[in-house]
Amino acid sequence: MNGIQAPTIEYGALAPMLVIFGAAVIGVLVEAFAPRYLRKSIHVPLTLLSTAGAFVLVIFQVISGVPTTAAAMGAVAVDGPALFFWGVILVLSFVSVLLVIDDEHFVASAAAVPGSAAEEEAEISGGAHTEVYPLILFAVGGMLLFASSNDLLVMFVGLEVMSLPLYLLCGLARRRRLLSQEASMKYFLLGAFSSAFFLYGMAFVYGFAGSVDLSKINDALGTVGGLDTVLLIGLGLLGVGLLFKIGAAPFQAWKPDVYQGAPTPVTALMASGTLVAAFGAVLRVFWVALGNLDWDWRPVMWGVAILTMIVGAVLAITQTDIKRMLAYSSIAHAGFLLIGVIATSPDAEGNATSLSAIMFYLLVYGITTVGAFAVVTMVRDAGGEATHLSRWAGLGRRSPMLAGVFAFFLLAFAGIPLTSGFFGKYAVFAAAVANGATPLVVVGVVSSAIAAFFYVRVIVLMFFSEPAADGPTIAVPTAATAAVITLAAAVTVVLGVFPQPVLDLADKAASALFIR
Repeated sequence: MNGIQAPTIEYGALAPMLVIFGAAVIGVLVEAFAPRYLRKSIHVPLTLLSTAGAFVLVIFQVISGVPTTAAAMGAVAVDGPALFFWGVILVLSFVSVLLVIDDEHFVASAAAVPGSAAEEEAEISGGAHTEVYPLILFAVGGMLLFASSNDLLVMFVGLEVMSLPLYLLCGLARRRRLLSQEASMKYFLLGAFSSAFFLYGMAFVYGFAGSVDLSKINDALGTVGGLDTVLLIGLGLLGVGLLFKIGAAPFQAWKPDVYQGAPTPVTALMASGTLVAAFGAVLRVFWVALGNLDWDWRPVMWGVAILTMIVGAVLAITQTDIKRMLAYSSIAHAGFLLIGVIATSPDAEGNATSLSAIMFYLLVYGITTVGAFAVVTMVRDAGGEATHLSRWAGLGRRSPMLAGVFAFFLLAFAGIPLTSGFFGKYAVFAAAVANGATPLVVVGVVSSAIAAFFYVRVIVLMFFSEPAADGPTIAVPTAATAAVITLAAAVTVVLGVFPQPVLDLADKAASALFIR
């Protein structure tokens, strides 16, 4: 028809994302047409090669020059931070998929009632849910889109594409089926509420600005008058939707239950990749679209950050399950990252410093988190993974190397020097002090000290407690699991001793956030 302009799509700039979505679609076709016995042998190389190939394309884009305009008619910002977030998400998804390869984690038949004869028959016949691979690819594609959206409507699409597969994956744990199904249902219901808040907030912001484009929303802040109430309501509703995804208090209640019930490889992906994508979206909304409204949202964000750090650190002390403890640890780290979000500055250089600190923190925390959950998959008893803390007593005597690696990851979470976690926290805290958020840093340091207590408690339990006579066994790691633990430990060491190259890369990426 005349007058309708065909959309312009920069396929080269969007190639990493398109590769992931293309592989996900191929995975669905494999599920539909390939014989069951061949599916895994096709899915595993397809998933790993697509994530690795997309990462190579990201590197190629960085080398050939970061785009200076948003892609897909302004809907997707393929700028420096977006490429950095894409690279981190793809690395974290690649190592998480290596954990998924072990069929021990996933139920043979999700449709069977837990404990029924149908479930037992599926396990005996060697059934497996190979559809987890295309589901993971769709979730990863949603993460890439969510972190780079330059448009609230596209951001909502990315949010749903990321979340819906994760709702399903959380309910596929092979052991403790009822707990897994409960986690899936809670995540679905609470996630649906948070999505509704986000969508309703987007409607209010559109009513104020007349656009869902982040740049146009920012431009409208200085020109539209008489609609401040509509804007503030929209801001609050958008904030609820985004803060839920990062697990910030008081919207953190879903995290411990979901982390505990989900298959551990899925928990690793959620705790790392989803957090990176969610913070990418938070930065887009609060810095790009609503940066000139910081006098309104910063006081609220101060309270959220303080509450998140305190809730995460204090409640972690009371936990008796290792996965729930790591969930509350994730909540505390979300509070530390919010310090960087709050540390905005009137000049672009100050904002770039805060942004680079956040990106570095997300990288080192994500890698360490996947490594920690990889260790959790190896400590097992008759019921599957032995996640109760009492079962970890004396682990240092049963398997000194495994316990030592896990202790090292815990020290990195605590921010002990010579670990990557130390430089991650230092970068965020230093940026906050430079931008006038010193009181938040004081709270962050106190929360870190509290968090160090429960990390050290686990270390003491592993090395200085008597092992139980019926203690858990240490599973012989598959080559993929061993590779994940080795890689995570190596990155945690290297970036704890020599972080400057990655910090420089983050600085370079951060300088190109604001695309107009």
